[in-house]
Amino acid sequence: MRRLGPPTLLLACLAALIAPGAAQAARDQTVLFEAPRDLLDAQSRPGALRQLDQLGVRALRVVLLWNNVAPSPDAATRPGFDATDPSAYHWGQYDDVLAAARERGWQVLLTVSGPVPRWATAGGVDHVTRPDAQEFQAFMTAVGRRYGQQIKLFSIWNEPNEPIFLGPQFQNGAPASPRIYRGLFQAGVAGLRASGNFSGTRVLMGETAPRGTGHVVAPLTFLRGALCLDSHYRRASSCSALPADGYAHHAYTTAAGPGFKPPGANDVTIGVLPRLTTALDRAAAAGAIRAGLPIYLTEFGIQSKPDPFVGVPLAQQAEFQALSERIAYNTPRVRFFSQYLLRDDVPRPGSSLQRYSGFESGLEFADGGRKPSYSAWPVPVAVTRSGGRVSLWGLARPARAATNVEVQVADGKGGFRHLLSAHTNSLGYWTAHSTYRHGRRWRVRWTSPDGVAYVGPPIRAYDSAGRLAA
Repeated sequence: MRRLGPPTLLLACLAALIAPGAAQAARDQTVLFEAPRDLLDAQSRPGALRQLDQLGVRALRVVLLWNNVAPSPDAATRPGFDATDPSAYHWGQYDDVLAAARERGWQVLLTVSGPVPRWATAGGVDHVTRPDAQEFQAFMTAVGRRYGQQIKLFSIWNEPNEPIFLGPQFQNGAPASPRIYRGLFQAGVAGLRASGNFSGTRVLMGETAPRGTGHVVAPLTFLRGALCLDSHYRRASSCSALPADGYAHHAYTTAAGPGFKPPGANDVTIGVLPRLTTALDRAAAAGAIRAGLPIYLTEFGIQSKPDPFVGVPLAQQAEFQALSERIAYNTPRVRFFSQYLLRDDVPRPGSSLQRYSGFESGLEFADGGRKPSYSAWPVPVAVTRSGGRVSLWGLARPARAATNVEVQVADGKGGFRHLLSAHTNSLGYWTAHSTYRHGRRWRVRWTSPDGVAYVGPPIRAYDSAGRLAA
């Protein structure tokens, strides 16, 4: 969960990524929703759950911060308690959210992360510096005992290549966080195993932020460091393979859209997912992870206005979201996609830069007003042009069985009219083809079996490079 820098105008070719009807598309892609401000607050939770039900949510990502539940988190000296005993912690808000998910039959990814209690860090000077792996193992044993019977998908740490979650990132100019993270991951898996509730559990590594800076380790650099690989993917003989069941990544892009190609070869945004696939394959060839490790895009969103720095126009947010989801769907190794935020972060006091230093990737504004993305999310449609034709990809997200959706078009100043009916697969996905006209817009109408009508916003066509079609 971090903000990318100012947008660059460089665009990558998306032809291979968004080609219609990809033969090996991930037909069972799970889409996570993350709404911490709405779900972790007891007052807003009931309304948020009703919204997520209607939007078609079936899976949540919940980030459990060690610091939030530990006893005496601000003390520099460790209090006396059994760190493996769940009753020693204050689970409160997490218990309530996970219970609500269980009642609805939703899958949950539980990401256990820093910041951490001061007493569990080197020197006790802050909440992120060199967390003690043995203390983390004990904490993960408590987590497994508390939640391991109901949750079978865990991830270790949120954006460990970011200094606000793990430090130091660098030491003497060299990346330091990857090796720290390796120890934490091993300790986390050992703790879950010790809980007695490990059967059937999968544990993801990574959860990496998309781009490196002078303060953030680039994700592929981080991956290699955590797996004891050099820049040529040669593994140190002293390191064993990590027992990861998948690699989690946050493939945020910039205001340039899904077609953005970061110039840093070790960065991975949604438009260059093959970089991550290639890196994982090379790591597997070196014996550092198992072969064919799946990719979980566990945090993603498109920032919109009113953010004046990286926010895209409101209509374009919905278009970029659908194009990005289609890229993930058509990338065979991707198992999960995600939406980060129901509501934008609350603007902060100060200058414009400070005011919008959070995230404006929600489907709603901070005050609850709805963006076009809100109506688009249940019935997304991506439209890509090739010559005089367009391919359409979409989803009736709340559908629980095969169904029919109506695709409509509007030309010029005219109103929307029927174009075609598309039949979905059992998960609600559909594809179609039509003709292209300059200025044409598309939208989807779908009525659920219980009578709820969904109408998406107008969507424009994009070319294979991710640019608005001419």
